[in-house]
Amino acid sequence: MAISHSFSIATAMPPGDVAHALKTIGGDAGLFTAAVTPESLLDPGAVSERGTWIRVVATRPQPWSPVVTDLGIMPSVRVAFVFDKEADLSGQEDDVITVVAGLLRQVPGDAVLLFHDETIWLLRRGDDLSLNERNDLWPPRRLAVVSQPYRRATHAFSEE
Repeated sequence: MAISHSFSIATAMPPGDVAHALKTIGGDAGLFTAAVTPESLLDPGAVSERGTWIRVVATRPQPWSPVVTDLGIMPSVRVAFVFDKEADLSGQEDDVITVVAGLLRQVPGDAVLLFHDETIWLLRRGDDLSLNERNDLWPPRRLAVVSQPYRRATHAFSEE
């Protein structure tokens, strides 16, 4: 089973603009080589320096998706992160947070970061950003990357 995160955003920005922002964020953080372009982040996706495959896609969630039914978010763009299981997993998670924190600054709209489409790592509704209360997910080094005001709250999908 692949280790994956997905960052879904309800935004008016097209996927190409999100990919451009992601390339800038990742490039500034040293996550990408010069060969990675916004276009490659759209298709076929690009691999970060630590081995994480990252791709930006347009999305149309099904009306029964828990992101829609439980969180009230109708995302239009999704950033997929699939880890290299043979590489530093914690470092790859740090990279996900670096990218997502940058996108939160640059891409408006409600958003959610999920692990395996089950665990909600962060949720943004309007200006309200909440980060999961689990300290193993959000150790101090990851919290330090988030520059926006946030609160700690754990959200979960309903059991239905």
